[in-house]
Amino acid sequence: KLESEASSEATEKAYCDEQMAKTEFKKDELSDDIAKMTAKIDKAAAASAGLKAEVQALQAELAALTKAQAEMDKLRMEEHEAFTEAKADLELGLTGVRKALGVLREYYGTGGAAAAAMLQEAEGQPAAPEKHEKAAGAGTSIIGILEVVESDFAKNLATEETEEDDAQSQYDTMTQQNKVTKTLKEQDVKYKTQEFTGLDKTVADYSGERETTNAELSAVLEYYAKIKERCIAKPETYEERKKRREAEIAGLKEALTVLNDETALVQRKRR
Repeated sequence: KLESEASSEATEKAYCDEQMAKTEFKKDELSDDIAKMTAKIDKAAAASAGLKAEVQALQAELAALTKAQAEMDKLRMEEHEAFTEAKADLELGLTGVRKALGVLREYYGTGGAAAAAMLQEAEGQPAAPEKHEKAAGAGTSIIGILEVVESDFAKNLATEETEEDDAQSQYDTMTQQNKVTKTLKEQDVKYKTQEFTGLDKTVADYSGERETTNAELSAVLEYYAKIKERCIAKPETYEERKKRREAEIAGLKEALTVLNDETALVQRKRR
């Protein structure tokens, strides 16, 4: 009986040692896998959050750029309309002054009589008296004034045209720069969106895998608790030790009684 109990205890110990070792190895392996997956999830999630913030900033910059371009388009259109109107007025005035200068120069020049007749005819005036003579001094003064006016008109027209050309050139340059900037930012948004979308998928995949591994770890821990309960001896309480000792003493007494009885029987048989 003692040998059988010893053999059973040895078998039980071997079983416990094996199961405890295997379970602890699996528990550590699963815990390590979960830690690695958690680190990857955290890293991917942080990178994704950073990219999303960058995309949001880029989208705000694109909106501001679009607004600025629209305002610039409106201003350029208003400036061009103002230039067109001013140019028409200056050209009209310049044409009138030059026409008047032409008439006056011809009148006070060699073809004065013909020019005067043409002017009177155009204005519906009666023919000049035969004794009419040219007022050369007054004519020269008027022509000089008109030449100054002509010069001012021409300068103003040239200034308007130069300013218009400069404004259009600046507008074209800024518009082209804005187009390039917009294209670059839109490409950034596209690629960063693709990147954080991929990272979000990585987070989802690892999260699903971690959930499965956690479930497996929970089962291992449950089994591990049962193995420990079975294989690891618990400290005895005072009452348990007392009962065990009393049982041992009772067993010894019983064995002693049996032994005494057997000895007495042997002695009687010898007599």
